[in-house]
Amino acid sequence: MRTEEVLAAIATGIWRWDDATGRVTLDAEAARLLGLPAEPASLTASGARSHFHPVDWNEIQGIVGLAVAEGTLAEARLRIMDEKGRVLRTVRARSKPIVRARPDDSRAYELIGTLQEVAEPRPGTAIEGSSVTGDWRRSREAFLLDAGRALAEARSTAEVLRVASSLSMPGFSPDGLAVFSASPTQEGLRIVGILGNTAADADGFSSLTVESDYPASEVIRTGRAIYLPTAESYKERYPEMWPLVEPFERNSWAFLPLTVAGRTLGTWMAAFKNRVAFSPDERSVLNTVARMLAQALARAGVTESERELSLGLQRSMMPTLNTDIPGMSVAARYVPTGGGLQVGGDWYDMIPLPGGTTEAEGRGSGRFALVIGDVQGHDVRAAGLMGQLRIALRAYAAEGHRPDAVLSRASRFLAGMRQLPGPDSGGGTGAPYAVGGDGSADATMTDEEYERTGPRFATCLYMEVDPENGTLEIARAGHLDPVFRMPDGTAFIRQTAGGLPLGIEADSDYPTTQIVLQPGELLMLCTDGLVETGGHDLATGWDRLRPVLEGDTESSLEELADALMGVVHGPGSHYMTGPLPEHREDDIALVLLARDGSPTRADRQPPPRRTVLTIAQAEPERIAGARRQLRDLLHDWSDDEQVDAAVLMVSEMVTNVLVHTDGDALLVAEAAGERGDRRLRVEVADVNDELPHRRRPGELASSGRGLVLMEVLADAWGVNPRGEGKSIWFELYESGDHAPAPEEALPEA
Repeated sequence: MRTEEVLAAIATGIWRWDDATGRVTLDAEAARLLGLPAEPASLTASGARSHFHPVDWNEIQGIVGLAVAEGTLAEARLRIMDEKGRVLRTVRARSKPIVRARPDDSRAYELIGTLQEVAEPRPGTAIEGSSVTGDWRRSREAFLLDAGRALAEARSTAEVLRVASSLSMPGFSPDGLAVFSASPTQEGLRIVGILGNTAADADGFSSLTVESDYPASEVIRTGRAIYLPTAESYKERYPEMWPLVEPFERNSWAFLPLTVAGRTLGTWMAAFKNRVAFSPDERSVLNTVARMLAQALARAGVTESERELSLGLQRSMMPTLNTDIPGMSVAARYVPTGGGLQVGGDWYDMIPLPGGTTEAEGRGSGRFALVIGDVQGHDVRAAGLMGQLRIALRAYAAEGHRPDAVLSRASRFLAGMRQLPGPDSGGGTGAPYAVGGDGSADATMTDEEYERTGPRFATCLYMEVDPENGTLEIARAGHLDPVFRMPDGTAFIRQTAGGLPLGIEADSDYPTTQIVLQPGELLMLCTDGLVETGGHDLATGWDRLRPVLEGDTESSLEELADALMGVVHGPGSHYMTGPLPEHREDDIALVLLARDGSPTRADRQPPPRRTVLTIAQAEPERIAGARRQLRDLLHDWSDDEQVDAAVLMVSEMVTNVLVHTDGDALLVAEAAGERGDRRLRVEVADVNDELPHRRRPGELASSGRGLVLMEVLADAWGVNPRGEGKSIWFELYESGDHAPAPEEALPEA
């Protein structure tokens, strides 16, 4: 009896599918199973496809591809349809793919196999109501979607392995997992992670190499999966390794290649206590998971490398603060943005200065400088410029220059970096390549070129500190003003003189402001990321930070720094978003400086709040800052009308100095006493000797009402001549029943 007759007797047909010609050849039994007349037939691929359920036909493509990759049989259950879309029968197709090379170096395959009818409980039912493996397929698709989503969210190798161990595969789940990779020398076999057993259990595998007679090694060498459905098959194929594997009490193993971009990076081992036959569907699931696992591990490796590089850059660029400062405490934080290498242009620094008032063990003075700044951008170039600028500032400070001179030289340094020699200039002084000859961006430069080589500026605040007496000399280049917190917890933004950001102009002037940090007071320096992150502007961002600064004056600087960072990046930060639609992220640098001790008063009264501000003739816009600073000083004053009156009188007094004299106005405001019974005293001094006069302005007069306002609004006021110039002052009493200070006398105007 011929083979065809034997196969026909058991309802088994033979088919041949040639991928190169697109023809499907059937014997008589195979044609009958497909619903055709029982005679040999030759069909086109599309003609044969019309007899199969479309879902089954789509699946067979993946099964054949898997068989070609593994060199195994392709096996699938296929539903045969009639012309009315009903299921005639279900057949099992088993075939062997034979790969052939084409003349154009591409590959084609030919499937040669059998078709055999299998039992179908409900023949002739409609497509919608029939599903031989539909439930399993739906479970598999749902599982693969969940697995892909979970692996895509993993950001480290440990997370990837944890996700892989938690995957519950439909119908079969591994009890032990291990990931192997080749060592950097491509000789040793390294265990990346192991789950289901302890690390000590893997000690016996530590001496394995890529050339060892071990399934994981063979998979790395060949790039092909290995399935071992029984312990006997493992023992027979790898007898030398069986004594190491037997104690784990597993009965089936799958070793799959972890391949990315055509390169095998390692092996994923899935071990099962229950026997698994590794059907084509099960192999398909395992291969799909292995591909997703390989992609996830590759992404995690890149992320971990970037994180390691980021941390290395941060450690090399961020200074170590000297916390051993007599009479002072300091704390700092730096948080990069969340994207990329997590490095940016923000920085802070603490620089010991030569000379000064004290000597510490013969190694220099106790004076030091605090620097905080922000280079434009959040990329690697911004970090590189920041490092260069930080070194330049340290060099200028070490030469003994004053704060204004340090910033002037730094601005010239950064502006000079915009002039880059052209590619044909031989490194000489030819025409600029990245920017125009005047330092402006070339109009022909693309956005990418501008980001890579265009000019950048930086904001910076440089502060020289004398810890012996608390003197601070501040120079500011377009940076945020410092924030002061008084001993009673009142915090406000302290206006200081400043100039353009560094690098805008080569020759820029930076005026300085001198402030004395009193015992018990605290100063905060920060970059705009602390204020504006989360959709805030400068005003709303300050309103978010202020309660934290004023909330607990007993906390250490380290605790306060953590609390400030928590407002921006802590769990509750998403409840405090700002009014701006763009919730951008930015680098954050923060420095806190406090002078130890507390003000001593014999009468045990609370320490007074005091602020001093100079308003130059050339800066009338700073009058608005003076008004805001006075409101901050009186933020908890019980009478809002008195606060409005004080702000109005300060505005009038300072404006009179700028309009009627040629000098600057010096504003001193102090609030002293117990809450509810405080006295506010404000003085504005100038160098002009001419005293103000009382006038009776008419209804249409544009001036002359200053002293009238003082008489109406102030509880007490006066004018005091000085050796050079004069000061005009007023007082407001929170309780309303104080008497004027006895040492002051009201002069005749």
